[in-house]
Amino acid sequence: MNASDFRRRGKEMVDYVADYLEGIEGRQVYPDVQPGYLRPLIPATAPQEPDTFEDILQDVEKIIMPGVTHWHSPYFFAYFPTASSYPAMLADMLCGAIGCIGFSWAASPACTELETVMMDWLGKMLQLPEAFLAGEAGEGGGVIQGSASEATLVALLAARTKVTRRLQAASPGLTQGAVLEKLVAYASDQAHSSVERAGLIGGVKLKAIPSDGKFAMRASALQEALERDKAAGLIPFFVVATLGTTSCCSFDNLLEVGPICHEEDIWLHVDAAYAGSAFICPEFRHLLNGVEFADSFNFNPHKWLLVNFDCSAMWVKRRTDLTGAFKLDPVYLKHSHQGSGLITDYRHWQLPLGRRFRSLKMWFVFRMYGVKGLQAYIRKGSDGLNEALLERINSARKIHLVPCRLRGQFVLRFAICSRKVESGHVRLAWEHIQGLAAELLAAEEGKAEIKS
Repeated sequence: MNASDFRRRGKEMVDYVADYLEGIEGRQVYPDVQPGYLRPLIPATAPQEPDTFEDILQDVEKIIMPGVTHWHSPYFFAYFPTASSYPAMLADMLCGAIGCIGFSWAASPACTELETVMMDWLGKMLQLPEAFLAGEAGEGGGVIQGSASEATLVALLAARTKVTRRLQAASPGLTQGAVLEKLVAYASDQAHSSVERAGLIGGVKLKAIPSDGKFAMRASALQEALERDKAAGLIPFFVVATLGTTSCCSFDNLLEVGPICHEEDIWLHVDAAYAGSAFICPEFRHLLNGVEFADSFNFNPHKWLLVNFDCSAMWVKRRTDLTGAFKLDPVYLKHSHQGSGLITDYRHWQLPLGRRFRSLKMWFVFRMYGVKGLQAYIRKGSDGLNEALLERINSARKIHLVPCRLRGQFVLRFAICSRKVESGHVRLAWEHIQGLAAELLAAEEGKAEIKS
């Protein structure tokens, strides 16, 4: 494929993608296939001679699409949201074209510097404490990880290294193994399974703190566990507080847990992977209060902020805590500007060496939507949408509702009125409302994409 072919096929692929997204509502959201369905449909070996682009695209529809779970369908309500937008897709195209492997500033200066600035942009949207921002001379800063799971693991490993070195400095004869066998990490019993996995990989004990009646980790339960373990000769060193748990979107009490971690000199990592995008809206920012006690903070723009996977934003107050844990400098990776204080080499902030130019997606999305546009997207359940939904419901004339206002919020009331109402009627009404709401949201998304 030469440049001329690429121009032509690229336009065809853009048309295919646009058609797919515009028509996704008509596709069955969950595939009707059995494990192993695909292997019989494709040859056992790669072709000796080239296939045509037309044949490949036909096979996408014939072979691939029947096995796709359509995460961006308005009927997809499983797992968690995954973000998508046309600006982010265009940025990913450019990322693939540039094709840099941005492990260091020298490997691609723009890749490193744009990421640092975009993480500051996003941190300011969230009103993070100044200590988490890189700025021009800050000690903290942000990095794009592949997932929240990676961010949790990186934070745990950095905390493990930090406490081990501190204890060995105080007791020079203390071995790393002797420290490791006593280290204990903590998280709510509602925390994501990736936290437990981080403990397994890090080789440390992880203890689940019982949550309260609202599925939140509270100070009393954490303090009790810490005191019990310290009395047993163990060393608490790491706590994960979750803002927006996977099961029910519950919030651990940061304003209670944070001061305890600060007093006990325990690394506090805040995992807001699920709910964190909402904090760019001032009315939701209070849910992040207490983040000032954290050593590291993470959330996923690729869940709810229109930036396609993968883009997991992580900040630390002291970047030396990460670089001190992961820094290795073979001669073939060194360059003349390292250590200048003006730049960072992101290979020291993560587990892999190589990294893609992921900040391009953030740059495109932030510029093409603006902060106000992103906030409007987060607030999609607005009065205007609720009023439009009511109009659709009553215009369809299958059911009839009237609204009310609760503390200024436009609310749709659903009252059981007739003595003949059965559960089947309620279920059908709910399904009707869901269908109309899905159509409305799809229409609004389309308008937003056209406008952007």
